[in-house]
Amino acid sequence: MSALDAIRRDHAELTAIRQDLHAHPELGMQEHRTAARVAELLESWGVEVHRGIGVTGVVGVLRSGTGNRAVGLRADMDALPIEELNDVSYRSTAKGVMHACGHDGHTTMLLGAAKYLAESRNFDGIVHFIFQPGEEGCGGALAMLEDRLFERFPCDAIFGMHNRPGMKLGEYGIRSGPTAAGGAFFDIAIAGKGAHGARPEASIDPVLTACHVTTALQSIVSRTLSPRDPAVVSVTKVVGGEAYNVIPETATISGTARFFTREVGEQIEEAMRRVAEGVAAGFGATATLSWRLIFAPTINDATQTEAYADAAADLVGSEKVARNNPPGMGSEDFSFMMEKVPGAYIHVGNGPGAMPHNPRYQFNDEAIPYGAALYARLVERELAKG
Repeated sequence: MSALDAIRRDHAELTAIRQDLHAHPELGMQEHRTAARVAELLESWGVEVHRGIGVTGVVGVLRSGTGNRAVGLRADMDALPIEELNDVSYRSTAKGVMHACGHDGHTTMLLGAAKYLAESRNFDGIVHFIFQPGEEGCGGALAMLEDRLFERFPCDAIFGMHNRPGMKLGEYGIRSGPTAAGGAFFDIAIAGKGAHGARPEASIDPVLTACHVTTALQSIVSRTLSPRDPAVVSVTKVVGGEAYNVIPETATISGTARFFTREVGEQIEEAMRRVAEGVAAGFGATATLSWRLIFAPTINDATQTEAYADAAADLVGSEKVARNNPPGMGSEDFSFMMEKVPGAYIHVGNGPGAMPHNPRYQFNDEAIPYGAALYARLVERELAKG
């Protein structure tokens, strides 16, 4: 019996687990109930459990045979600060918090793989089941790394996945090289001179300065970077002043930048500082940039990408595995783990529906066996007996 067929026998149990996690979402680095539930299930299946890795992270360890090669499988556990608008029986019970990205599904997929592998033991080596907190810009991957994740649980290769709305159930998408963008958040503080709104000549207007800086930032991608280096610079917030008749002392520009190499990210940071300071100086104001790298670029290792795609083809046939899936400008902090250990990241079809980070997003429970079985089949191939 294939891993896919075997895991389908547990579909009802796994669906109940997923819907329970969905009903009790927790924000990044606060996943106490989720982590406890994960640990409890792993222990019930005979998996060695380590709690509190990177605050609320959990690592399960499963050994079979005498092999020393180790594979790491990773899932994220955190939810988002979004009020759910879905009318389902397992709707979020936490006000203003929702699993709007499918991390409840990813956690369940990895649990399903752990249950199957603990029962079948159809591998020779070590599997580390890595349940990561705080993926949504909360630094969860870095927290686990700072807690010596790979020193304590060495891996020869690591693998992660994400559901993809709009991709058919039973299909997968992957590519070698850059697959998700690195991401930084930025704030530019503009300092000027306040005055009465009726006497602008007495001011150094930080709001006007911020508007011109915002416009000038749009030139960074088109005039600073090579056209061969895709990148995005988006100003998403401009804040300054609280009254109709007061020109404030300060204003702030905030937003995000996305890029596929750390070098391009550094170019954007340098250009942003130069542009902001220069434009502000032209108005007699000052500009100070705060740049925070939140996600490294997600770069799939060529060998591990091939291994992942081959395992997927074993399950559904090669015609349902896109091996040159276009990269996306979204970001994923699994990237920090893949900077330490070669790995790959794949998309799993979630069927039609709302995109992630939407209050009407819904994880498709029919996708659970496809994610769980892929993890399991990958282990069977990478840690094959004999």
